[in-house]
Amino acid sequence: MKRNAIESLIKWKADCERKPMVLKGARQVGKTWLMKEFGKNYYDDYVYFNFDEEDSLNSIFKHNKNPYRILELLSMLAGKKILPEKTLVIFDEIQECPEALNCLKYFKENANEYHIITAGSLLGTLLAQPKSYPVGMVNILNIYPLSFDEFLNAVDESLFLYYKSITREQVIEEIFHKRLLEAYNNYLIIGGMPECVDSWLKYKDPAMILKIQRELIEVYENDFSKHSGKVNSGRILMVFRSIVTQLAKPNEKFIYGAVREGGRARDFEEAIEWLVSAGMLNRVYNVSKLEHPVSAFEIRDHFKLFVFDTGLLKYMAGIDNSAILLKSDYQFKGPLTENFVLQQLSGQFEIAPRYYSNRNGELDFVQQYKTEIIPIEVKAGEDRAAASFKKYVNEKQPLYAVRFSKRGYKKDGNITNMPLYLASKMKELL
Repeated sequence: MKRNAIESLIKWKADCERKPMVLKGARQVGKTWLMKEFGKNYYDDYVYFNFDEEDSLNSIFKHNKNPYRILELLSMLAGKKILPEKTLVIFDEIQECPEALNCLKYFKENANEYHIITAGSLLGTLLAQPKSYPVGMVNILNIYPLSFDEFLNAVDESLFLYYKSITREQVIEEIFHKRLLEAYNNYLIIGGMPECVDSWLKYKDPAMILKIQRELIEVYENDFSKHSGKVNSGRILMVFRSIVTQLAKPNEKFIYGAVREGGRARDFEEAIEWLVSAGMLNRVYNVSKLEHPVSAFEIRDHFKLFVFDTGLLKYMAGIDNSAILLKSDYQFKGPLTENFVLQQLSGQFEIAPRYYSNRNGELDFVQQYKTEIIPIEVKAGEDRAAASFKKYVNEKQPLYAVRFSKRGYKKDGNITNMPLYLASKMKELL
């Protein structure tokens, strides 16, 4: 499978101001594979060290601060010489050795000719604590499940080539529109977890996808108790399991009382922060004004939480595949579609999406692009825009206004209708 993150790593390699690279992301999104694939294809060689599997590694970093001495010892362990700029040094599960994470600053300061890349399960929860890692001494790259374009490239290369060729306001022929909608429906079911996509490529068996998704959820829930640290793992589990209920409400704003009767912010704030830092949930804040910069107008206690992978959310909600494939209406259709769009927008823009909601109406998402504020409406079917979206567009006349739906790609007055499958190309098509 080809991953878009490889392009970011190629730029990192060529950057003269390069720092040691830290890959962040939920477990099982493909960080280890990505590091090895990058080392195999873009370096003469790579050496791989896993702190979870080799406890003896820790002693090297506990007793040494000199990066050249560390590299000398690692060369002995690897049985090969580590060469500057020629050998990629991979540290996996680095969260198991805080001293190694801290040592990255010495590589940056004293041995930056060596290329170091690291990753770890739930590393985001560690990076959320400023004292736990060398601030300003590392580059950070967020790794997500496969986006729709990556998924399409894996499952149907010829259709992906057509998809890649789509330009702004291009007419998409009906035959390709239908095929891309079919691929979109499949993505809702399979999601972007590499193991699920790989299984689909090999076996085309929906039952195997469900089994993998169930096992992934079990792995994540077990992680809550093993790696939660000072945060109450029971509360993390309660928040995670409440997401489907939260999104099924008419107003998807997160309600603490829906986690547990009488629940308060102070009971679950830490659990939410842990899940967001771990990459398990995506948080979208409400904003009080639709002005640049949107971050200045966040309402911090008004937010929605979405799951980082749409296929896993589909599994958690218990949606039958036939509901998606046969175009039937079901209660969770809207939230699942919003989750998909948010997943495609994640990492695409410099500024994270927000949403807007008050007594006068709601905008599903608000995306800042340079100094422009883009209202985004998400429709699961072929419905036209909601009244509040139309009203905002008519009154404010924004430079861009996007409606995602299953309708064709076309400009409709001030509104651009993008088929849902184009969500991962939104920035490119503006």
